[in-house]
Formats: sequence, C-alpha cells, structure tokens
Amino acid sequence: MSTGNASLDGDALAWERQGGLLPAIVQDAATLRVLMLGYMDREALAATFGSGRVTFYSRSRQRQWRKGETSGHWLELVSVEADCDGDTLLVLARPHGPTCHLGRCSCFPQAPGDPLGALDALVAERIAAPSTGYTDRLLQAGLARIAQKVGEEGVETALAAVAGDDGALRAEAADLLYHLVVALRARGLTLDDVRAELAARANPA
Repeated sequence: MSTGNASLDGDALAWERQGGLLPAIVQDAATLRVLMLGYMDREALAATFGSGRVTFYSRSRQRQWRKGETSGHWLELVSVEADCDGDTLLVLARPHGPTCHLGRCSCFPQAPGDPLGALDALVAERIAAPSTGYTDRLLQAGLARIAQKVGEEGVETALAAVAGDDGALRAEAADLLYHLVVALRARGLTLDDVRAELAARANPA
C-alpha cells in the first residue's frame, strides 16, 4: 500500500493487539493540527488507499464509515504512517469542510496548528475560487506587483528591526510572510516546497 511519499505494509501492522482495529490519528496536512481520532481495520485502511478518502471502522455502527458520507465534509488522503510498534496510524489529510460534528475544524478545540500553513492553504483556495478580497486583487495584479510588495515589505521589516521596534517588526514580518506565500503560490509553489528546500540544506548529501 502506498500514497504520496509514504509506503505502508499492511501485513506488518499489529492488527491482533487490539482486536483487529488500529487507532488512526488524523492531522491536517497544511497546518499539522490534529483533527480527530478514529479506528481502522484492514478493510478501512484498504478503502482509504483505494479511494483517496479517509475511511474508518465505526465501532458504534459496526461497519465501514467514510468520513463525510453524511455531512459531506470529507478528508482527502495525503499519506499514512505507522508508529514504531505498528499499532497506531498517523494519517495526513486535507480536510474538505469542518472535521468535527460540532462544525469545528478539529475535534480538539485547542489543538495547536501552523498559522502559516493555514495561510498557504487559504491562498490556494483563493486561486481555485477567486473572490473580491485583497488576496484576489493582488493575484489579479500579477507577479510583478506581488514581487514589488515582497520587496516593500522586506525593506519595512528590515527598517523595523534596525529601529528596535519589536511590535512593528512582528507586524512587518507577518506582512512579509503573507506576501511571500502569495508569490510562491502565484508561481505554482507551496510552503512544502520551501520546507523541502530547508530540509535538504539541513541534511546535505
């Protein structure tokens, strides 16, 4: 079984330890926020890989349960990884709608996440479905205008650092990161591409 860059040998998992079920922790692939905990049996794991939509085994219904089959709020599979003991799964997914039945993005209200990853996902949404906000106008203005804004915010960030104004530095750095994300997306790149570049630099061949 494989998806994305991860591979998983279903026969090597410790199904027998917990009555044929493995807990599956689901994380948002963009923000890394923990979204929910479910359980998978062999068939649910196979269905997840086969459909690309995260599927669980419902212990209360005693059957397969594809997330979103009732609400329409489904989870797009990115990858699945087993822990060191082979008895727990970590699922990275892209949520389409709120994950929690209470309408929240996560079943854990205070689960931490990466705001920069959330911003990257939001800009991607604006590209896929344009609206009328600042991000949309910036994208419509074109790459030259976006690059100009990156330069302006870079200068303002540097000036705030030199001035020793921490509040202004935080604000200008946030503006710079926002415009960098827009520039990346305008070129068809993502934060994951930057993360991969940083990882390669941290682990040179």
